[in-house]
Amino acid sequence: MNRPQLILARGKEKSLERHHPWIFSGAIHKVIGHPEEGSIVDVIDGEGNWLCTGHYQNESIMVKVLSFDSPKIDRAFWQERVHQAVSYRKRFGLLESLETNVCRLVHAEGDYLPGLVADYYNGVLVLQAHSVGMHNTFDLLVEAFREELGENLISVFDKSSSTVPGGSEDRYIWGEEPAEWEICENGVKMMINFYEGQKTGFFVDQRENRDLVGKLAKGKRVLNTFGYTGGFSLAALKGGAEYVETVDISKKAVALCLRNVELNFEAANHKGVAADVLQYLDTVADDFDMIILDPPAFAKNHRSLKQGLKGYRNINQKAIAAIRPGGLLFTFSCSQAVSPEDFQTMVFSAANMAGRKVRIVKRLPHAVDHPISIYHPEGEYLKGLLLYIE
Repeated sequence: MNRPQLILARGKEKSLERHHPWIFSGAIHKVIGHPEEGSIVDVIDGEGNWLCTGHYQNESIMVKVLSFDSPKIDRAFWQERVHQAVSYRKRFGLLESLETNVCRLVHAEGDYLPGLVADYYNGVLVLQAHSVGMHNTFDLLVEAFREELGENLISVFDKSSSTVPGGSEDRYIWGEEPAEWEICENGVKMMINFYEGQKTGFFVDQRENRDLVGKLAKGKRVLNTFGYTGGFSLAALKGGAEYVETVDISKKAVALCLRNVELNFEAANHKGVAADVLQYLDTVADDFDMIILDPPAFAKNHRSLKQGLKGYRNINQKAIAAIRPGGLLFTFSCSQAVSPEDFQTMVFSAANMAGRKVRIVKRLPHAVDHPISIYHPEGEYLKGLLLYIE
């Protein structure tokens, strides 16, 4: 195959021998040919041996590896990868559930498709590329998903405008084009706006943690901060919470949350508040038995790690100080740069500064449809703890 080749510096093949799917620019000794952003390249060691094939990108992660087995990347390759990803979800009953019709079908490196996220919303598939190479492959991917899902697929939406270098238009690329869409998660109905929604329209990764909130919420007063469109709030209300309050800085998100509450409950004891969470936590001392902290990524990369951990510590300190004795705090970080050890140390500092006794009840990862490749531990981006505050 007449493709550009990247020759590794001597000794830099070790991570590839461990099947890590990223090759950094510092590992490259020489480039043969003229690879363009998103093109497929072969990676060769210093002895001339083929190591892997992947998508080229002109940044610190220079190659995202597609295959360690064969340099042949064709239509059959994409069909097989999509088939394996969908089969994994079927193994866990995620495409046959009557209670839930939304799940992640492709979790990037966790499904050996680095640079691709694919979320399924009751017939609408949302594709989000995190590399130009993967975005250039959408036609073949749509074909593969149509073959795999059949009549269960009615639309495909491209949600890559904020994730592909150089930009892309968020739009439907196949099938029907609804402006918004209804989904069901754990028996709760929600409206999704694919154009305006964050991520792919919803935070699919928290499904199992929302279910746990519902199981523990009966008779409790619940505060859901960074509540977005109310996933945790709806779970708490379904679980029999006495009162639920949803706080988010976005007025649009709060409005959609209120709409979702009305969609499910005729007379819910619920309040939506558009406010800055850090400031709002100063006003809720001893008001709630359960608090959910699910903020955006405060540490986007390792350069912002120190400042990000400070932000997490501040909100956790306020929540720990404010919650009622015997209260439960669900606290999360979706920052990939924050390790589980960093996160627990931050919570320790917050608890110490708040002057409360805190016990870890449970660690809270992302849902089963977000698998993590054993060769790519960086894929474990969501860290969560359920804490008991004495």
